[in-house]
Amino acid sequence: MSAHLISESAAMDRVATGTEPAFLPAVLNASSIATLVFDSDQRVLYANPAARLFARLLNPQANSDELIHVSDWHADLLPPGFAAVCGTTEVMLDVGGEKKFLLVEISAIGPNCSSPYVLALRDATRDHTRETELHARNAELEVAYARLKGAQEQILQSEKLASIGQLAAGVAHEINNPIGYVSSNLSSLQRYAATLLNAILQLTAAVRRTGDSAAISEVEELQQRCDFDFLATDIPQLLAESCEGIDRVRKIVRDLKDFSRRERRDDWVETDIHRGLEATLNIIWNELKYKTEIVKSFGELPPVECIPSELNQVFMNVLMNAGQAIKERGVITLSTGCSDDHVWIVIGDDGEGIPEDVLPRIFDPFFTTKPIGTGTGLGLAISYGIITKHHGKIQITSAPGEGTLLRIELPVRQPH
Repeated sequence: MSAHLISESAAMDRVATGTEPAFLPAVLNASSIATLVFDSDQRVLYANPAARLFARLLNPQANSDELIHVSDWHADLLPPGFAAVCGTTEVMLDVGGEKKFLLVEISAIGPNCSSPYVLALRDATRDHTRETELHARNAELEVAYARLKGAQEQILQSEKLASIGQLAAGVAHEINNPIGYVSSNLSSLQRYAATLLNAILQLTAAVRRTGDSAAISEVEELQQRCDFDFLATDIPQLLAESCEGIDRVRKIVRDLKDFSRRERRDDWVETDIHRGLEATLNIIWNELKYKTEIVKSFGELPPVECIPSELNQVFMNVLMNAGQAIKERGVITLSTGCSDDHVWIVIGDDGEGIPEDVLPRIFDPFFTTKPIGTGTGLGLAISYGIITKHHGKIQITSAPGEGTLLRIELPVRQPH
């Protein structure tokens, strides 16, 4: 059987000498793969029709009879040291200012992997373009997915806060009723106690005026046994403190209702920003009072067209972050002012501060500097979205060890 077979090397030798079998040119000529056979001097020994068609793609000015060397197809078609890099590689060529990507396969078919060489070419420009577009589309999809996931988490967080707000508003409404009659009863009790104490004093004075020593002695003994002087002083104080406590509870309930009130998405109202700040502080004061001092510097602000509950959510996120940045004792400053048709709110703290390399990512969804399990990374991202929705700006400046300053600007009237 071996007598009837022609080795690849022998076949290519016959290509070079013109003594190849009749079927070999037919096979090569019928192939759609551009194929060149060349020697170590890059002189072309054979080129099938597909290769000559390829020459028109790579060098439109070349004459078919002038394709003597491989470089006549294109000067950069063969990589430097091609003999040592036999195999398949992708080559990018500049063809008339247009990038072409070729899949190039080089094989050494001579003795001991030497000359002659076979060069097979395929135009991979379309595949490369598709692959590039696919990578770009995948990158776009990854970005879109990340944004969608962030938006979904923000919606879930917003819905959760809305549910909490509805619950808080309902609880506040229910608390209002008993607070109302307790407050009313305490006011009545203050009047009654004052009347009774006054009546006792008048009766004591009347007994003393009678001159009845036994009656006077009995009254004085009764006053001493009941410690009347202390009661006459302490009862009004107790009632006054109770009334003050009820007023504080009523204020907390009112602030809770203001803080949690949910408007329709398109229901913008004119609101006092200072009232929103005070209500938010009152709600979260228990988280701040043990380690922070609040310093306020409020300017004159006009009513601002906004969705109050959403701005309150921003104030809560920023104030909670400021409190968490202070480890032991510190100061949180609140400043407001008005410039032209905008108002500004600045919230600062003297806490740990934020590293410079972290600042650009501070508003990214899910990004947090807190330990795992102690933060969702959504507070500032949601705040940024709310301020953007209000056509405002939110900026943050910080330095490690020097604290953080966050500035919010809002238009007085929303653009319509």
